[in-house]
Amino acid sequence: MNNSSNRSREIDELKQRIDLLFSIYDIKEQNGSILFFGIPRVDMKEIYQKLWYFFIEKGFQFSVKYELGEYMLIATPFKPPSERRWVNVVLLIATFITTMVMGSFMFGADPISNPADAIKGIPFTIALMTVLGAHETGHYLVARRHGMRTSLPYFIPFPIGIGTMGAVIKHRGPIPNRKALFDVGVSGPLIGLFVSIIVTIIGLLLPPIQLIQGGYEVQLNTPLLFDFIASFIPGTSSTIHPVAFAGWVGMLVTALNLIPAGQLDGGHVLRAMAGEKASIVSGLLPFFLISLGFYISFFQQQGGFIWVFWGVLLSFFAAAGHPRPLNDEDPLGKGRLALGLITFILGMLCVTLVPFQIP
Repeated sequence: MNNSSNRSREIDELKQRIDLLFSIYDIKEQNGSILFFGIPRVDMKEIYQKLWYFFIEKGFQFSVKYELGEYMLIATPFKPPSERRWVNVVLLIATFITTMVMGSFMFGADPISNPADAIKGIPFTIALMTVLGAHETGHYLVARRHGMRTSLPYFIPFPIGIGTMGAVIKHRGPIPNRKALFDVGVSGPLIGLFVSIIVTIIGLLLPPIQLIQGGYEVQLNTPLLFDFIASFIPGTSSTIHPVAFAGWVGMLVTALNLIPAGQLDGGHVLRAMAGEKASIVSGLLPFFLISLGFYISFFQQQGGFIWVFWGVLLSFFAAAGHPRPLNDEDPLGKGRLALGLITFILGMLCVTLVPFQIP
């Protein structure tokens, strides 16, 4: 009796919202789904845009169908896709190991000759994975809050450099509106940067260690935000602790992710703020970055390859375009627009034209 009563209440709640946009003349249940038959009061595209998020909130997937001269709105109970979470766990463990091994080199250890020395890299591992994890967790939590289907973070182990290529989450399904697109895009960089600042402060308070990678001393060029933090910590020198280096990496990741192009976080934020006009910026930026990289490399005789690499990479992402939110009409509001500008300014404060050099 309770199940029947709950089902009737669900149907009534859906019907009340649907009827504002879609004149219902019949309701049927089929294989667990609820089928609403009716006549559209507005364009079907507008119906889909305005009802999708409501259906997700109520625990239903929403689809529209036209069959045998009848329009149907179909509500299907939402079943989260089965995820192989063991993959996330295995990648997390593998990334912990690779970052620990590469981090141990920074402490002057030799894990190749003496594998036990790898544990010396644990402070760097914890700092770096906290920064990267915070970034992706920000995306994950905000996406779920907006009813978007998304995976847990996948860390990417890489046995070179810092031991990882970062972490990603996978979004499934459409983006409900521009506010959701903005919130998801801005959350990762802001939360990740906040944690990077904390890690940087902790690292700068620790005794400095000359960073060594692959047998070579690495000279870091620090961004304005890093220098600003360092100015408040007495005794800071050009030589820093690997934990501070993890904070530096977090700032670099923030700067790169906030490039307003393609599927990067900055591309999402700009698309939410500027709408379709964002495609102009997204299309021009790859050429700007490639030109910047060549200028730094050949005219300033410094390492500008990172910008050439990102420019080429973004040229492919920009060509694919940006997914259009279901509701692309509702404005963001002044608060989000201001937050977007502040986020891009913070990203600029994390930019270093030549992030590192090997003397």
